[in-house]
Amino acid sequence: MPPNTTATTGETATAVAAPATPGRKKGRKARLIVLVLVLAIIGGIAYGAYWSISTVRASFPQTTGSLTLDGLSGPVDVKRDGYGIPQIYASSDEDLFMAQGYVQAQDRFYEMDVRRHMTSGRLSEMFGKSQVKNDEFLRSLGWDRIAEKEYDTKLSASTKKYLDAYAKGVNAYLQGKDGEDISLEYAALGLTNDYKPQKWTPVDSVSWLKAMAWDLRGNMQDEIDRALMTSRLGPQQIRELYPRYPYSRNKPIVQEGQYDELTKSFQQGGATSAAQGTGGRSGSTASGTTGSALTSQLSGLYDVLDDVPTAVGVNGQGIGSNSWVVSGKYTITNKPLLANDPHLSASLPSVWYQMGLHCRSVSAKCQYDVTGYTFAGMPGVIIGHNAKIAWGLTNSGADVTDLYLEKVTANGYLYDGKVRPFKTRQETIKVAGGTSKTIVVRQTQDGMPLLSDRDDELVQVGRKAGVNTAAPDRGDGYGIALRWTALDPGTSMDAVFALDRAADWSDFREAAALFDVPSQNLIYADTGNNIGYTLPGRIPTRSSADDGSVPAPGWDSKYKWTGFIKKDELPYEYNPERGYIVTANQAVVDKDKYPYTLTADWGYGTRSQRIADLIESKIKDGGRISTEDMRQMQMDNSSEIAKLLVPRLLKLNLDDPDVRQAQKLLEGWDYTQEADSAAAAYFNAVWRNVLKLAFGNKLPKELRVKGQCLWVDKTDSTGPVDDDRKVRECGQRDADQAQPDGGDRWFEVVRTLMDKPDSDWWKTPKSGTRPGAENRDQLFERAMIDARWELTAKLGKDIDTWSWGRLHRLFLKNQTLGTEGPKVLQYLLNRGPWKIGGGEATVNASGWNAAGGYNVVWVPSMRMVVNLKDFDKSRWINLTGASGHAFNAHYTDQTGKWANGELLPWSFSAKGVGESTSDTLVLKP
Repeated sequence: MPPNTTATTGETATAVAAPATPGRKKGRKARLIVLVLVLAIIGGIAYGAYWSISTVRASFPQTTGSLTLDGLSGPVDVKRDGYGIPQIYASSDEDLFMAQGYVQAQDRFYEMDVRRHMTSGRLSEMFGKSQVKNDEFLRSLGWDRIAEKEYDTKLSASTKKYLDAYAKGVNAYLQGKDGEDISLEYAALGLTNDYKPQKWTPVDSVSWLKAMAWDLRGNMQDEIDRALMTSRLGPQQIRELYPRYPYSRNKPIVQEGQYDELTKSFQQGGATSAAQGTGGRSGSTASGTTGSALTSQLSGLYDVLDDVPTAVGVNGQGIGSNSWVVSGKYTITNKPLLANDPHLSASLPSVWYQMGLHCRSVSAKCQYDVTGYTFAGMPGVIIGHNAKIAWGLTNSGADVTDLYLEKVTANGYLYDGKVRPFKTRQETIKVAGGTSKTIVVRQTQDGMPLLSDRDDELVQVGRKAGVNTAAPDRGDGYGIALRWTALDPGTSMDAVFALDRAADWSDFREAAALFDVPSQNLIYADTGNNIGYTLPGRIPTRSSADDGSVPAPGWDSKYKWTGFIKKDELPYEYNPERGYIVTANQAVVDKDKYPYTLTADWGYGTRSQRIADLIESKIKDGGRISTEDMRQMQMDNSSEIAKLLVPRLLKLNLDDPDVRQAQKLLEGWDYTQEADSAAAAYFNAVWRNVLKLAFGNKLPKELRVKGQCLWVDKTDSTGPVDDDRKVRECGQRDADQAQPDGGDRWFEVVRTLMDKPDSDWWKTPKSGTRPGAENRDQLFERAMIDARWELTAKLGKDIDTWSWGRLHRLFLKNQTLGTEGPKVLQYLLNRGPWKIGGGEATVNASGWNAAGGYNVVWVPSMRMVVNLKDFDKSRWINLTGASGHAFNAHYTDQTGKWANGELLPWSFSAKGVGESTSDTLVLKP
C-alpha cells in the first residue's frame, strides 16, 4: 500500500497541510492567536516591500537557468510566458510527467498538500479539533481507500507509470526543503504546529478525482430538499417548486438522435421509437420515509453536506457550466471553434492550472502534445486540445447518488425482513495539539456508508423521533446511507491520458467511455472539421418503484439499483445538421426519445437556449462566427427572468415617489446586467425580494440559510448591511424563514406561476408597517418597495450612484488560512473586491445566492476558445494566476482581465511558444 493513505488503527499517518472550514472559529482562534503578532510584522513589511522578505521570496519558483533532477532520462525545457504559464518539452512520457509534477509543486504545492489532506480525511492533523467532524465524514466516504483500490486493481500499467513519474517529480521538488521554503502558509503554520510536508504518492493524485466527483455528484441536495419539504408542503406544492423540464422551449443537448429498441443502442438518426422513461419529477416520497424522523435526520445531514464542500473549496448550489462548439461551415476560418467555461465556487488560487505538455517528437516513446487546464496535484490535461482534437466539459447532472433510510438494529440493519450485519472498520483521526479520536465506520453489505453515524445529534434523533406506520418499528433508530457510483473503483484516471492523446472521434469516444465518474457532458471538435458530443459515466438504472428523486427505504430490495446504462446506450451526437452543439447543464435528450431516466433534476436550459439563440442570430442570412464572437457570447449578461418580469413591473402603479423613481430605471433597460447598470441593481433586488416574499416564509425552516440577513428595514440606521452579519442582527423575523437561492430552477418556478395571478404562492401576510399581498401584482408591488429601501440602505438614497457592480462584488479568499482568522493573515492571502457584471442563469454566470446577498459566490472558473484552424489563435484565461504564492507576480495577474472579459493569447506550436516565452528553465538528469 502506498504511504500517506488513510490512517487506521495500527497504521501510521503523516501530517500535511489542511484547510480550515468557515464557521468553526473558537478552536481555531485559540491556536492561531500566536500568529497575530508575527504575521502583523510580516504584513507590515509586506505592505511596503514584499519582495524584500526572504521568507516570501524563498518559496518562489526558479524559472531560469538549470536544475538537476534525479530520475530524468534526458533534459527537459520549461518555458514560461509573461503570465508564468509553463510549457514543458521532453523526449519521453515519464520525463514529461515527472517535470509536470516538479513544476506544479513549484507553483502550487501547498494547495496540493491541502487537497490530499482533505481527500484522505486528515484535516485535523493540521488544524486540530475544529476539523474532526469534517474528517469523520470524509473518512466515512473513504475517498483515498477507493483511490488506492483503483491504483492497485483498475488502472492501466501506463497510467500507473505516469502517476509514479509525476509523484517522483513532486518529491524531487520537496527534497531538502523545509515548510518555509515551500510557501508563506507553511511559515505561518509552523508557528503553531510541528508539521513537516511529506512525500507525494500516486494515490494522492487519484484521490482528487473523487473530490471533483463529489462536487459534481448530481441531485443529492434536491433529494434532501424535497424530503424536508414534505413537513410543510403537499405533493402539488412540491411539484410546483420542481416544474417539468420545458422541452418545447429549451432544447436538449442531443436533438438528432434517439434510442433504438431493436439494437438496444443510441443511434444518430432513423431509430425506432423509444419507450417512455421511468421516473421524472415527483412530489411524493417513498413509502415509509416521511415523518419527523426523516425530516430531523435530513436536516442534520443538510448541515454536514453544506460544510464539506466548503472544505473541498469548489462546490456550490446552483452551479453550472457552459460549452459549445460550432462547425466550420458557420465560422470565418471554415474550421470548428470550441468554447468552454466551467462554473465553480470562486477560489484562490483557482482550481485550474494552465500548462502545455509537449513531446519534442511524438512517437511510441513520447506520445503527448497537449495543452490546457490541469489540476495541480494530478498529471495530464483535463480540458484543452492536442494537435488533432479539442474538447470541453460541463456537468451532466446525471443522478448517480441515492440516499437510503436504514432500519438499524443492535445487530445490523433490516433488509427484506432479515437483519444483515454492517461491515465495520476503525479509523483513527490524529488531532494537532490534541488527543487522537477513533471512530467506527459502518457500511451496508453493498458498501454504502452510514452517513448518520457522523453526527451525535442525528443518532439521538433517530432513536427518539416517531415515524409513520408504513415504516418498520423504530427499534434502536434509523440511519441514512449513501449509494454513489464513485464509491466503487473506476478508470477515470485512464480516461485523462486517453483523451490527451486521442486523434479522432473514435479515439475520443473510447477515451470518454473510461470516464466513469463524474458523469460529464463532453463536446468535441477536430482539425478534420468534425464536431460531436458524448455522455459517458456509470449511470444507474432503477426499478419502477424508485425514480431517485427522494430518499428510498433501504429495507426493501425493490429500491436497490438494478444495474447501469450500457455504454452503447448512452446519448451522443456527431456532426448534427444544425451545425453546432450546446451544453449548459440542460436536459441531455428528450424524454420521449430515451427509455432511461438520467435524472429528475436537470438545469432548466436558460443558459443553453440563450447560447443557441446567440449562435442562430450570428449565422442567419449567411453570417459567420469568429473567435471574438465566441468570447463575446461568453460575456453575455442578458437576464432572461428580467425579460419576463420587467414588462409586468412597469405596469404597476406605485404611490411612493421614491419607489416610482426606482421603477423608472427599468424603462428602456435592455436587460443586460453590466457592472455599471443601476437598472440591473434594482431589478436583482426586486427579484430577490420576490423570492423572499413568495417562498421564503412558506418553505420549511430547515431550508433556511443560516447566518444571513435576508431583509434590510427602511428604518435601519446601521448603514449598509454586511452579508456576513448574523441573523440576530437583522431581526427574529428572518431567523425562521427559508430563502430560495434564486437559480435557474426558481426562474422556471416563477415563470410557470405568472399565469396564475391568484396562486397561494403570491399571498403573503402583513408584516409590521409593510402591507400584505393577496395576488401576484400586489406581491410585486411590495417587492419593488422593499427593494427600493434595501438598496437605499446598501447604496444610498441617490439612485444616480447605484450600480450592479457595487452590490455584485467578487472577493477571492485563499481556501485555507484566508477564509477566517486574524485579519492580518486574511490581508496577506486574500484579494478583492472586483465589481462584476452578469448574474444568475446568464451565460456570464457570475452567480449570487438570493438567500445570502449579492456578492459573487460562483464564477466561470476559466474561459477558453479553441481555434481548430490555427491553435496559436486560440484564447484562454484563468480566474486567478499560475502561482499559489501570495506575493508572486502571478498570484492574481489574470483576474483583472478575467473580470473584464478578456482572453489571453494561447500559444501551442513550438514557434508560437518560443515567441511568447519569457523565462526558460532546463531540468537536467
